[in-house]
Parts: sequence; C-alpha cells; structure tokens
Amino acid sequence: MSAMSGEFLGIFENAVHKQRVIIPAAFKKKFSEEAEKKVVVTLGPNNTIAIYPLDCWKATLERLQNGDEHCHKLRTQLIDFAMTEQELEGPGRVRIHEMLLNEVDITDSVVIKGEGHYISLWNPKVYNEVRASKLNQHRKQFTSEDYQL
Repeated sequence: MSAMSGEFLGIFENAVHKQRVIIPAAFKKKFSEEAEKKVVVTLGPNNTIAIYPLDCWKATLERLQNGDEHCHKLRTQLIDFAMTEQELEGPGRVRIHEMLLNEVDITDSVVIKGEGHYISLWNPKVYNEVRASKLNQHRKQFTSEDYQL
C-alpha cells in the first residue's frame, strides 16, 4: 500500500468560478493512488471549508471514531456538513456547494492553504486577519535561537 495523500503545505490564491475551485498542481501531485482523485468537502476550522482526499477523509473519521467525546463530536460535525464524495474535474476542479460557500463568506476569490492531510479554503480577508494574529504571536514567542534547534 502506498503512502496516504499529503503533506499539503503552502498558500495559493485562486478564483471561484461557478462554485468551482481549482486545486493547485502542487497539491494534486500529493494525492495518493488510494484517493483515486476523489475528495470530500466539508466545513473546516476557523470559518473555512476543508477538502479531504478520500483516503485522508477515511483515516480522519477512523481516528476520530477511536477518540474521546470531543473527537466523536468533531466527527459528527465533519459528516453533518460534508458534501457527497466527488472526483476532481478536468484540471483538478472541485465543486463547492453554494451553501458552504455562503456559510464561510467565500465569493469570487479564495485562499487555498495546505493543512497537512487536508486542504482549506479561506475568505481572503479572514485568512489575512488570522495570519496577522498568528504572525504577532510568532514574533512575541520565538527568537532566532529557537530556529537553531
């Protein structure tokens, strides 16, 4: 058995066209054979949309099933907001249900961020606010000595 899909790292910006977002080529290359170019789209953290390659989706649900009560609640939420499993279209387009796009206020532009084993879609304004907050925290917490570890 080959490795699971991921490690999705990096940030891209793209347009949303007819409820579809193109997955960056750098991310598409990280899909495993087990994922079969299929994804599950659901609500993510921090007012985002999460796109899971099928193998990562199954592994996440299994991991959460074996966890504590908090994990079980998260599993239920992921399933409750999930769209039907779908195959990537053409050059790697993913259809995002209008309801999900509205719930996270994504309209014509989107930040696509690698999150390790899944991909998140952000409203660019929200992404910039969250990133600025994290950058502030980073500057207060870490010094050049920390990077020598």
